[in-house]
Amino acid sequence: MIQIAIDGPGGAGKSTVAKTIAAKLGIVYVDTGALYRTVGLYVDKKGVDPHDAEAVAALLPEINIEVRYENGAQHVYLNGVDHGDAIRTPKMSMYASAVSAIPAVRAFLLETQKDIARKNSVIMDGRDIGTVILPNADVKIFLTASAGCRAQRRYDELIAKGQNVKYEDVLAEMNQRDHADSTREIAPATAAPDAIVFDNSGMTPEESAAGVIKIIKEKTTAEV
Repeated sequence: MIQIAIDGPGGAGKSTVAKTIAAKLGIVYVDTGALYRTVGLYVDKKGVDPHDAEAVAALLPEINIEVRYENGAQHVYLNGVDHGDAIRTPKMSMYASAVSAIPAVRAFLLETQKDIARKNSVIMDGRDIGTVILPNADVKIFLTASAGCRAQRRYDELIAKGQNVKYEDVLAEMNQRDHADSTREIAPATAAPDAIVFDNSGMTPEESAAGVIKIIKEKTTAEV
């Protein structure tokens, strides 16, 4: 069993790197951000303010989240329905950031994440994996890049999906979420003391993955 934690801000390429490594190692990839986005989607559907901790907590008993792995990919089901890219919009990024600051939501999802790690060799990406979810992970990496670089990646990704967005708006929303995630009282998005910080500004996804793989080889006996 091996546990690899990849943390970092939005647009750092965490999911791309994690998916690549999961495929090479034959282990389970867990996109924890998708879980918070899914909670955010339900909150939005119910017309509740995602910053209203009491109102959001009141909705949790109505939410059933199941993680399934189909054809090697993670799918998150909300009350039996896979909403696909509906959780990947800029709006859901902000909702995820808001609900993730609510202790009741973090407690609600904590056991789901830890249960997956107990049963499988995993690589998880998120913002508090190495500090909260997998504090004893074999490898902890804090993946980051400049805000401009990360915003450009996210903008290109959204445009490729056919979404009508402006780079300036994506950058502003990213800076807003960075601030919210890093300054929240509960599990702020910061590098674990024993994490290796890897800045992939200007790198291609392939170069970024190669850099992380090099770190994993140096820290473990895993054959990547």
